[in-house]
Amino acid sequence: MQFRTISLSAAALGAGSLFASPVGAQTLTVSVQVPQLKVAEYHKPYTAVWLEKDGAVVATLDVRYDVDNPKGEGTKWLADLRTFWRKAGRSMKFPANGITGPTRGPGAYKTAWPAGKGALPKLAPGNYVLVVEAAREVGGREALRLPFAWSGSGSATANAQGASELGAVSLTLR
Repeated sequence: MQFRTISLSAAALGAGSLFASPVGAQTLTVSVQVPQLKVAEYHKPYTAVWLEKDGAVVATLDVRYDVDNPKGEGTKWLADLRTFWRKAGRSMKFPANGITGPTRGPGAYKTAWPAGKGALPKLAPGNYVLVVEAAREVGGREALRLPFAWSGSGSATANAQGASELGAVSLTLR
């Protein structure tokens, strides 16, 4: 599996006060591109999106898998999202209300999470990492890591480009 890390400078994150401001109302928006692959046997990827701080999972934001598997075996393959599974997945009960949904085909998808509502808890100021992982049957696995600073003011953006199972992934914090 490939991990790509995107580094952000303080200038890219906004004003220097971004690191010391109190927590306020912010929204985390994530865009994920699922690329169209030219392969003989295409399967929609399982995907997971979560937040980490100091290597520990703070919040699981989104998990896409075969929820409509007629034999009820969709969760069996979640372990193919190896990093997610080791860090958070195996301790979760599926389906998880408000977090899980069906796999998605090629295209661009955008989701926003307001701080303190739903899957995104109110976060203390600090440095976090957004992780997006994808795994596909008869395909590969890929994970992208986007570090960012969480604060009560300013904004942040981060972008990464996948090489195989993921396309462009972006994060916006406002």
